[in-house]
Amino acid sequence: MTVYLMAGGGTAGHVNPLLATADRLRERDPDAEVLVLGTAEGLEARLVPQRGYELVTVPRLPFPRRPNGDALRFPGRWRESVERTRGILRDRGVEAVVGFGGYAAAPAYAAAHREGLPLVIHEANARPGIANRYGARFTRHVATVFAGTRLRHARVVGLPLWREIETLDRFAARPDAADEFGLVPGRPTLLVTGGSLGARRLNEGVSQSVATILGAGWQVLHITGERSPVEDPGLVGYRILRYCDRMDLALAAADLALCRAGSATVSELAALGIPAVFVPYAVGNGEQALNAREAVDAGGALLVPDADFDASWVRDRLPRLLEDPALLADMAARIAETGRRDGADRLVDMVQEAVASTPGAASATPAADG
Repeated sequence: MTVYLMAGGGTAGHVNPLLATADRLRERDPDAEVLVLGTAEGLEARLVPQRGYELVTVPRLPFPRRPNGDALRFPGRWRESVERTRGILRDRGVEAVVGFGGYAAAPAYAAAHREGLPLVIHEANARPGIANRYGARFTRHVATVFAGTRLRHARVVGLPLWREIETLDRFAARPDAADEFGLVPGRPTLLVTGGSLGARRLNEGVSQSVATILGAGWQVLHITGERSPVEDPGLVGYRILRYCDRMDLALAAADLALCRAGSATVSELAALGIPAVFVPYAVGNGEQALNAREAVDAGGALLVPDADFDASWVRDRLPRLLEDPALLADMAARIAETGRRDGADRLVDMVQEAVASTPGAASATPAADG
């Protein structure tokens, strides 16, 4: 039985590909044991146990970015976190570490290096985070979603997707999607989403101009997120949800997406051939605009700066796209050319490669599906 430690968390962008990879490892080797290293504060604290995996935690320890009291205390806390993780690796007989970035990943990378264990790193964003930049010093097995990601030894594998997204037949699933969300079968659908927490600028821009979209003959499936809900005006063809637990069906319904440009969103739309208008989140290190670059450069998506997106943009610019089905069809084909559905399998292949390349570990490698 092979024991894997999957490290990472904090946001859905880290946790979901981690869990998709864990699922694929277990599919290939049902006897494998998968532990997840995270923090008690991150999204993993809820999602990992829900998915049936054991969560072990380390304290949340951000890398210091300025000289202050936290920076002075960091070295001691760092040593404690790494030694605690090394103890987990030894006590549980871990044979390989797979990291996805986030607060829990960096000590796992250091611990794996010091214990001489195979280490695989997956970076979801086009601009890598500090933990993965640190960890890439210790391994040649570095996986990325985007070709332009600058990391040592980077190899593009794509994003590990949930099986229900990976195998989705959008057109076969559309009747179920219409039933699930109360949509009119055959009418084109605009999917609006800012992620699980939502995006205030997207929500306000669409809700204040939705009549223009409906007037173009479209219907709207608007997933507002938890933090910035929208009041339902009761318009026919405007379906509002605060949260959606069937994103596979939401994607099946979509003829065009208006959304942020997180790695998961970009990867899912590209894998399924859904054209998009990306409005990258303006806060952070600019990774969302970079995430969207490949799809935009291919002609499969438009990019609108966050500062430019409002109700006036929707009223003045969006109808030109909604009323041009030939352009939308061309965009769908172009974004599909950038998509990858096999990210989970390709990452698991890399994990097995890393285990096999470590002396004495080859016998623990599970067999791939025949």
